[in-house]
Amino acid sequence: MAERQFLGRKRELSQLRSDIERAGLDTLSGRKAPRARVLLIAGRPGTGRTALAEELLRTVADQYPDGTLRTRLTTPDGTPIPTERVLRDLLDALELPAPPGENADDLSERLREGLAVRRVVLLLDDAGSAEQVDPLLPDTPDCLAVAVSEGPLTGIPDVRPCTLGGLDTKAALEFLTRHTGSVRVTCDPRSAESLVELCGAEPAALEIAGGWLAARPKESVADLAKQLHALEPDGTALARVFRFAYEALPGPAARILRYLCLAPEGHVDPHTASALAGCSVAAAHSTLDAFVTLGLVRGVDSDLPQYEVPGCLAPFLRGLTETVDRPGEVQLARARMLERTVRLLTSCRAVTEPYDSPARKKLAGLPSALRFADREAAAAWLRVRRPALLASARLAVADGELDTLARRFIAALVRAIVAHRGTEDAAPDLYGLHRLVLDVAERRDLPRERAAALLNLADLDARTGRTHEALTRYRAALDAGRAARDPYATGRAMESVGGAYQELGDWQRAADWYGRALAQRLTRGERSDAARLHGRIAGVHTYAGRYGEALRSLRSALAGYRKEGDVPAQARALSELARVLEYAGRPEESLHTCQEAVEWARRAGDVRLQAALQLRLADTLDRLGDPAAAKLHRGAAERMLGEELAAPEGAEAKPSEQAANTCEIRSASAED
Repeated sequence: MAERQFLGRKRELSQLRSDIERAGLDTLSGRKAPRARVLLIAGRPGTGRTALAEELLRTVADQYPDGTLRTRLTTPDGTPIPTERVLRDLLDALELPAPPGENADDLSERLREGLAVRRVVLLLDDAGSAEQVDPLLPDTPDCLAVAVSEGPLTGIPDVRPCTLGGLDTKAALEFLTRHTGSVRVTCDPRSAESLVELCGAEPAALEIAGGWLAARPKESVADLAKQLHALEPDGTALARVFRFAYEALPGPAARILRYLCLAPEGHVDPHTASALAGCSVAAAHSTLDAFVTLGLVRGVDSDLPQYEVPGCLAPFLRGLTETVDRPGEVQLARARMLERTVRLLTSCRAVTEPYDSPARKKLAGLPSALRFADREAAAAWLRVRRPALLASARLAVADGELDTLARRFIAALVRAIVAHRGTEDAAPDLYGLHRLVLDVAERRDLPRERAAALLNLADLDARTGRTHEALTRYRAALDAGRAARDPYATGRAMESVGGAYQELGDWQRAADWYGRALAQRLTRGERSDAARLHGRIAGVHTYAGRYGEALRSLRSALAGYRKEGDVPAQARALSELARVLEYAGRPEESLHTCQEAVEWARRAGDVRLQAALQLRLADTLDRLGDPAAAKLHRGAAERMLGEELAAPEGAEAKPSEQAANTCEIRSASAED
C-alpha cells in the first residue's frame, strides 16, 4: 500500500524535534538522565495526532537503529488495555521471553532489561493516563518514547505536550486536493476554504469530505459546502461531516458500517463484516474497499484483506447502532460473527489433519469461503488475525450473554493455535484463553469447565516454574472436579498435586497424593494408568532413599504393563528397576535386570534406551571388576547411537520415555 505524503504540521514537527534535544531537568541539575525522553502529542481524535507521531518517527529513524515499537493503550471503545497485555506485545515484538502468567511488574522489568541494550523509539498510541505509560518507559536515555493522548499525562515528569488543532489552511487545501484533484479546488478556492472551515481543518473530517467528493466527480466543492452548512450546527465538525456521509450511504452499506463498531477492537476483514451484516463475503469485501475510498475505514498493509475502523469514528458508529438497531439484532450480529469465526477456526485446525481423517473429510463439505487451500494458508490467516481472534474471545466473555458460544469459540481457538504453533510457543496466548474460560465457568457455576480451566492454567504455571501457584490451582481443580463428579478431572488433579509436591521435594506428600490417584485408577479398572502411577510412586521413594518401597512399586508397575502387553513400558520399568537395585547396593541383581531390560528394549525397537542400558551395564561391570566386558558394552552403545544418528533424513525416531506428567491440553468446551 503506497504511503501518502505527509502534509503540514511543520511547526509542530520542529517543536517535537527540539524537545528531543533540549536539556531536561536532570541535565540542568548535573545528573545523567535516568530514563528515555518522553514526547507527548495531545489532541482530539481526528486531528491527525498519530499521523504526526509516525512522521516524527520517520524523520528520526536513523538515530534509533534498532527500530520502532508500536502499541495502543486504549481500545476504540475507550477501554484501557491491561498493562500486562501491552507488555507481552512489546516483548513479543522484541522476540524476548514473556512467560505465561508472569505479572506486569516482572514483565516490565524484562522489557526494560531488553531496551537497556537497544536504541529504539516507542510509540504509545491512545494513552489515557500516566499510569498506563510509566511501566513501559525505558530506563535509558538512548531510547525515545512518543505518547499520543487526548490530554496531558499528569505524573510523567519533564514532558511538554505538543497540542494539535486543525491544519493550516494551505495544508488543509492540499489535503482536500489529494482526494478531489486540483481542478475543483482551483476553480472555486473560496468554496474550498469554506469547506475546510466547516471541517474544522481536521484531517479526519477532510478525509471523509474528500472521499465523498472523490466518489461523486460531478459534484462541486461548493455543493458539498452548501449541504454541510445546511446541517444543524450541533456536535463537532467531524461529527457533522460523518453524519452527512453516513446518510448518503445506501441502506445495506449503512448497516455494514454501523456494525463495524462490533468488530473486535476495530480489526475487520471481509468475513467479519459479512457475518456482522448478514451479507456475502464478496459484498462485504467490495463495501469495505468503498469505505476506504470514502475515508470511513483504513486499509491495513497485510498479506490478507484487512481493515481498521478509525478510533475517532468508533463513538459515532456505536451511537448509531444504539439508536437505529434493536438490541436483539445487535446481539444476533455478534453471534453470527462468533459462529462464522468458529467455523473458520475449525477449518484452520482441520487442514493440519491427515488427508484421510474425519476432520479433513468434513472440511471438504464446507463452503469454499470457509476452506483454506493448505496448511500454510491457514497458518498465515491465523497469524494475521491473531490480535482480532484474541480480542474476539475477550469481548465474547465480557458480553456475558453468549457464554455457550464464547466457550465454543475459545475451544476452537485453542485447538487451532496448538495445531499450528504448538503448546510451548503458544503458551502465553493459551494462558489468557484458559483464564477467560475460568471466568465463564465461575460466572455460570460450571464446575466441570472450571476444573478443566484450572488444570490447564496449573500445567502452564508448573512449566514456567511457579510450582506453588500451580499447587494452589491443582487443589482448586480437585474441588471443582469432585463437585462435577468428573473422575478424569479428579484423577488428573490428584496426580498433579503429587507432581507439584515432588517438584517441591516433599516426598511424603507426593507419594501420598500419587497413592490417592492410584486408588481411584484401580477402582475404575484403569490398569495402564495404575501401572504408570506405581512408577511415579517408585520415583518418589527413590528420591527419598526408600529403595525397598521403590522396588515394590516398580515390580507392581512391571506386572501391570505385562498384563497390558505394553512392551516399551516394560522395558522402561525394567530399566528403572535395575537402576534402583544398583542404588540399593545389589549390583548382581541390577546386572541381570538390566540385561533383561535390554532384551525388552530390543523388542520395543527403542534404540536410545538400548544404548543407555548398555552404558549402565558397562558401569555395573566396572564396579564388579570386569573392565573387558564393560568395554564391549560401551562399544555396543556407541555403535547403536551412531547408527541412529546416521538414519535417513526424514525417518522418524522411536519415541523415548515421556515425562509421566505430560498431558494433552484439554479443551473446556461443552462438547468435551
